[in-house]
Amino acid sequence: MQTISTPHAPAAIGPYAQGNVVGGLLFASGQIPLDPTTGQMVGPTIEEQTHQVMRNVGAVLEAAGADYDKVVKTTCFLADMELFAAFNEVYATYFVGHLPSRSAVAVRSLPKGALVEVEVIAAVS
Repeated sequence: MQTISTPHAPAAIGPYAQGNVVGGLLFASGQIPLDPTTGQMVGPTIEEQTHQVMRNVGAVLEAAGADYDKVVKTTCFLADMELFAAFNEVYATYFVGHLPSRSAVAVRSLPKGALVEVEVIAAVS
């Protein structure tokens, strides 16, 4: 098993790794909209937060030698299903030409009051 850690995504805020590679797959921990340089939440809107989450996901993918085209599954957590359409508009811009399998659920709350969290599984070389 290879543990993935990059300063280009937020440091873990608990006892977990940003990601682990096992058997050619990256299992990435959920990313919330934290700026990796400041550790502060980015933006009050679902659009701003989704862009930051996806940039954080991209940094973990890159650290593992993968990219968005290698993502096979995402799990998306929303603070409110009323945000689903706006979330989808931003999310779709990161998966052009390739759509991973996905689950999307509303949850009672997310760490640090985030509106969105996304975790991924991706193929790696």
